[in-house]
Amino acid sequence: MTQGSYATKEIDPTNSTSLNVRRSTFLGTTAAAAAGTATLGPAFAQSALGKPHPPLVPEDDPSISIEHVRLESPAGAIPAYAALPRTATATTPAIVVTMHIWGVDISIRDFIRRLAKAGFAAIGPDLYGRFGAPSGDGATNFAAFRPFAQKLDRHQVASDLRSGAQWLKTQQTRGRVAITGFCMGGAIALRQTIDNPDIFAAASAWYGNPEGIDPATVTMPVLGSYGGRDTSIPADSVRAFQKALHVPSDIAIYDDAGHAFFDDQRSSYVADAAEDSWRRAMAFFTKYLTA
Repeated sequence: MTQGSYATKEIDPTNSTSLNVRRSTFLGTTAAAAAGTATLGPAFAQSALGKPHPPLVPEDDPSISIEHVRLESPAGAIPAYAALPRTATATTPAIVVTMHIWGVDISIRDFIRRLAKAGFAAIGPDLYGRFGAPSGDGATNFAAFRPFAQKLDRHQVASDLRSGAQWLKTQQTRGRVAITGFCMGGAIALRQTIDNPDIFAAASAWYGNPEGIDPATVTMPVLGSYGGRDTSIPADSVRAFQKALHVPSDIAIYDDAGHAFFDDQRSSYVADAAEDSWRRAMAFFTKYLTA
């Protein structure tokens, strides 16, 4: 990876899962997954996930408010998508969500709303916002987004994510801020433990590649969720990264899951891993943002 770019190793989320399914853990739904899905109501049975479906938390949910934000930067403004609890106060914790290769698509927007419904103010900066990238809603062609991922500059991305955190702090929320992300965004989120340690209090990554990140330089708690069937991020490298950390960490490798297992709009979705990782994320954010 070059000093200024994230472009040297994009992961194709549609082709990064081993076909060697571990049947002992893959069959059935765990109690955590069943409990998590039950809260979504009958319209969201497990059979409805893993393919395009209506949002889990709609924009008109009365418990949240939606904002379409313009984040200013010397390199040019970018749009961002935000959601806040209607009950937000000066102590409400906040989370900056780093997009995956598909951009701030339907999955990321729904995730941001889920965070707001769970009591966190959240924002997802559109890191492709300067480049005229297509919408990622329903997209399955990784190649169409690769040129835009290759344009992402490390320092500009750090500035954009910092702007997202600062915007959250201009709202009624003044609580601690975490950074999280998926796939490409997971790797970028881990990088913020080095690039933005003064504004983020904790970092969470779903299948974010730790390659190139020195664990000794990480100074905040880390949550990680990975798939044991992910061919793009070797499980042994994840274990080695965690072992070398000097900060509190909770890193799980789900044997039945591959890459992009949290994306309930796409076929890579794995219910038990997705729901358990959501449960762990809620506990992690609550512990480190509200203590």
